Amino acid sequence: MRNLVSSVAFVTALFFALSFCGCEEKESQQHPNTITVLTYSEYIAPEMITDFQMKTGYRLQLELYEAQEDMLGRLQAADTNKYDVIIASDVVIQQMVKQGLITHIDTTKIPNRKNVADQFKHPVYDPTNTYTLPYLWGTTGILYRDSTIDAGKVSYGLLFTPSETKGKFSLLDESRSMLSMALLAKGFDANSLNPKELDLATDLLQQTGKNPHFDGFDGSVANKEKIISGNNWAAIVFNGEAMDAINEDSTLQYAIPTEGSFMWVDAMTLSAKSTNKDGAYAFMNYILDAKIGAQLAKRINFATPNKASLEVLDDSFKNNRVINPTKEEIDRMVFLRDPGDAAKAFDDAWKSVKLK
Repeated sequence: MRNLVSSVAFVTALFFALSFCGCEEKESQQHPNTITVLTYSEYIAPEMITDFQMKTGYRLQLELYEAQEDMLGRLQAADTNKYDVIIASDVVIQQMVKQGLITHIDTTKIPNRKNVADQFKHPVYDPTNTYTLPYLWGTTGILYRDSTIDAGKVSYGLLFTPSETKGKFSLLDESRSMLSMALLAKGFDANSLNPKELDLATDLLQQTGKNPHFDGFDGSVANKEKIISGNNWAAIVFNGEAMDAINEDSTLQYAIPTEGSFMWVDAMTLSAKSTNKDGAYAFMNYILDAKIGAQLAKRINFATPNKASLEVLDDSFKNNRVINPTKEEIDRMVFLRDPGDAAKAFDDAWKSVKLK
């Protein structure tokens, strides 16, 4: 979900970080102490790559993805032991467990697990704390270029009602996120499994696709860049990208729509095909360190699930409503649940949206 700096700067910094730690080796000649992390793009500070190696002795290789569907597709298609750690959003965790894509974590090898805040223990997607450890958490909302519209009064009509759209806009290329937002826009529960309600949400997205201002589905980073460039007027993004954009242009605003939205947790999981579990555990333990967790949150502009990191972060970061939503905003948000047997209905609905 998730931006750090401009894409060019990030790639440049990442190149030098990888070169410094020797991670540029071809995959076929991969160092035996290398661990590979599959993660959203621009979701770790480049300097942490070299710092991790210096502190643990393990080389860190990143494989990047933009959307949950992309990540799942790679894992389902892979016939090699390519990944060690997979950073995944809460809503797909149960699906990954059922498909045997991830395996149990030996938390005794991760002493910094003690830093996880109580509200992130025993989550609905992993009630026994067997498969996950939290990485970062955040929200999904609307980034827009109009200082005359109060962020506290923004409705989904801004995007889904043609008469209210004032310029080009793009939606998020994630099936569950967009279908859930469409459900909310229609006045339904974001986690509704009612076929008729899902049909109405699907129809809303299909109709929105016919709006001449609609500029397609894309990743959160790309959507943010379209706003910063002035190409688009509004977009669905994750709050970290929104904060990054606002830091570049203070006239931009980020809103949790009045109809509601959802919070999410991105979690660290252990690949069922990992060949370097000790290295995977070293990475998880490193991320859950108090100072590292604070550094990660501040550089990536997402909230931390690490209670020890909160003692390190300054008040300006903790009180920033884009990164850390207000109680009023939290009260109108939910966590998305695994649709279970209804997953196929969501998949079919999304296919029909993308084909229109």
